[in-house]
Order: sequence, then structure tokens, then C-alpha cells
Amino acid sequence: MQFTIHQAKTQLSKLIAAAERGEEVIIARRDKRVVRIVAEKPETPQRVLGFLASQEVQLEGFFDPVLEAQIAEDFYRFAAADPLHPDHLTNQDHEQGA
Repeated sequence: MQFTIHQAKTQLSKLIAAAERGEEVIIARRDKRVVRIVAEKPETPQRVLGFLASQEVQLEGFFDPVLEAQIAEDFYRFAAADPLHPDHLTNQDHEQGA
């Protein structure tokens, strides 16, 4: 499709829609072709599955028994100091929903 500059100014959104549909849109000054409107194709990044497959995974210290024991000790020490901890509640408190 070929349009004059005046037609292109008044119908720009229609021309863009036509270009997005893959139609050839030409803008001309008098009879001389000046511009071709082409839809931009979005670049989609290439996704690579398993991009860390070549990396060595080190889990040293992740399941460290000393660290696990320290975490458990800290957790129970702070939990035991909590007045709402189940160890501090009496049967009456349990019945009342405290």
C-alpha cells in the first residue's frame, strides 16, 4: 500500500496496524517513494536450559551437624523463653485458647 505524506499523517495508527499485520506500507512524496514502514520484531532472549550444568555445586556446610545443632539450640532457647510457648501453658490456658 502506498500513501502520501498527508494521508500518512491522518491515518498513522491504521498504517502502523497494517505494518504489524505484515503488509507493506510505503509513504511517498508526490510519486517518489520516501519511507517504508516495517513492524519491529521484538527480540526474545534465548533461554538456555541447564545453564549451570557445567558448574560444580558445592554443598559443604549446608548440612553441617554442628550448625544444625546450634540452630536447634537457639530456636528452642528463644521458644522456651516465650510465655506463649506450649511448655509454659497450663491445661487451663489450653482450654481457654490462650
